[in-house]
Amino acid sequence: MSDRIRVLIVDDHVMVAQGLSEVLGAEGDIEVVGQARSVQEAELGARRFEPDVIVMDYRLPDGDGAQATSRIRSQQPDIAIVMVTASDHDTVLAAAIEAGCTGYVTKDRAAQEVVTAVRAASRGEVTVPAAMLAKLLPRMRSPRSSVGALSPRELEVLGLLAQGLSNRAIADQLVVSISTVRNHVQNVITKLGVHSKLEAVTTAMRQGIIGAPG
Repeated sequence: MSDRIRVLIVDDHVMVAQGLSEVLGAEGDIEVVGQARSVQEAELGARRFEPDVIVMDYRLPDGDGAQATSRIRSQQPDIAIVMVTASDHDTVLAAAIEAGCTGYVTKDRAAQEVVTAVRAASRGEVTVPAAMLAKLLPRMRSPRSSVGALSPRELEVLGLLAQGLSNRAIADQLVVSISTVRNHVQNVITKLGVHSKLEAVTTAMRQGIIGAPG
């Protein structure tokens, strides 16, 4: 059984998809298991290939990457999704985060940044530039529940998530089991009424509970 990161690429531009496939496939720890060109194909590919990470474009012929992300994660929540798009508009970033993406890379960045984001996503880490997050906060929707419902330990875990730490790294720092951290993270997501760790972080920053990463 291979321990490489299984990646599905979703982009309707063939040259872009092939380029991403070549860049990612050249890495020894990454395996590109398939490509898709639409929301429908992305959903089918997610079920067929069961990737660890999906590299998702935003503009697709039958919808957008946020819609695809929401649908896929509702059925397969363990799949991490990184949005790789030409748009740096904050409304697109907000839609990606609210749908459950854990990373966001614009297509004007170096290809290696996609590789880094894929690896981070596979470890359960979030990858969004701090400057983009700071610009995004005023546009994020109002939180649906009170941060006051979080326990001190959950707030601590939330702060570590904001630093980009994975569940494993948080477990090591707090000297607890990784299953305990997963429980705390799920409690945070449930209490804040959000869809992902990244959305939990942006919600807490908007409320002023934690500061934007430096």
